[in-house]
Amino acid sequence: MKKIKNSFIVSIFFVSALCFSQKKWTLQECVTYALENNITIKKAENTLLTNDQDIIAAKGGFLPSVSGSASHGISLGQSQLFEGSFVNRTSNSTNFGVRVSENVFNGFRNTYLYKQSQLNLETSQLELNRIKDDISLNVANSYLNVLFNKEQLETAKAQYDFSKKQLQQVNDLVDSGKQPRVNIYDAEATLANDEQAVTIAQNNYTLSLLSLSQLLQVPFEGFDVSIIEVDSPSEALLYNDVTPILKYALENRNEIKIAEKNIENSELSTKISKSGYLPSVNFGYSFGTNVFFTNLSTNEDAFFRQLEDNKGHSFNLSVNIPIFSQFQNKTAVAKSKVREENAKLDLDQAKLSLESNIQRAYTDAQAAFKTFEAAKKSLESQKLSFENSQERFNIGAMNSFELEQSRIRYINAQSSLINAKYDFVFKTKVLDFYMGKRITLD
Repeated sequence: MKKIKNSFIVSIFFVSALCFSQKKWTLQECVTYALENNITIKKAENTLLTNDQDIIAAKGGFLPSVSGSASHGISLGQSQLFEGSFVNRTSNSTNFGVRVSENVFNGFRNTYLYKQSQLNLETSQLELNRIKDDISLNVANSYLNVLFNKEQLETAKAQYDFSKKQLQQVNDLVDSGKQPRVNIYDAEATLANDEQAVTIAQNNYTLSLLSLSQLLQVPFEGFDVSIIEVDSPSEALLYNDVTPILKYALENRNEIKIAEKNIENSELSTKISKSGYLPSVNFGYSFGTNVFFTNLSTNEDAFFRQLEDNKGHSFNLSVNIPIFSQFQNKTAVAKSKVREENAKLDLDQAKLSLESNIQRAYTDAQAAFKTFEAAKKSLESQKLSFENSQERFNIGAMNSFELEQSRIRYINAQSSLINAKYDFVFKTKVLDFYMGKRITLD
């Protein structure tokens, strides 16, 4: 029965692995899986857990500290009762105590530390969101690259099939005496080149799948994606004005919010440093008792009687006024102000970088659309040119070399259109990304 149970478990494992490998991933599934399993995201989430503990520790700073103590000591040896008279003396001393200490005032340091711990949590959450945004965009780009290489592979296969038919046609023309036999060799060379192009396209497609699987951190064996037919994009995908994108991004992008939080954090650090100039007040209370026994006395009270009789309470209030701290407070405040100024500069830099990236993305999208439109016109022209070249070749008005050159131009035009299409689609998705829209290929 144990062997049957183990075999059943192993079978379930392999069936699950097989189903996983045969799964065709959609874009949304890829993005969701990456957000749930990416190591960088998990580390960022662990940072949030650390920040939670920092908040708990900061709250604890407002509470009193309580400590207990217990000690027992034994003293052995000679003891002088009076001059010239010594006796062997053994004594036992036992002490118990409880102490409570509370910080009454420390220049609002605990308050600022608590606010700073909360701010650190908010900043870490924004950083986590930023990482998720970047990973989502990277997954979408990698997914689009797979679709691009898949389309290139299909084009290469179509060209290979066409070359096979062309070779058969040339053979028929040679057999009928309409073309010289040397054209067969040219057609065979063209077919060999197209076969090589299919191999290269297949390799590029495989590598793009490998890149996506590594980005998702899933096994490459059997990994595949759902092929989405990306229709010919239109000018409607473009944004007419970059201003709304800039306005939205400057108000909502995580990198800007992080920079703003860092300014708040640095301002709190400056206040914490300035608290060193203010006096601190502490209140303390302690309760204790002790028991003492020695072999030189026979009339000592019992243990618990002494505990009761020797009880004592003490209260203390201390005020510490800083007068000279060896420039420690002065330099701490000065460095905090420098970090505060740097945080403000970081915000300005983040805004400039974001604006530059958006302007570049907007310009790239405009240029990509123009390139796409030009590529469509070029493909139409090259298709007509190649069809005309085929007709001329069939009637003997063009040799095989000239036909091959026309075909190469047609193939290049097809490849350029595919490249321009996916380049334009991705650049519009980048603009959607800056506008806070969910990345899809719909």
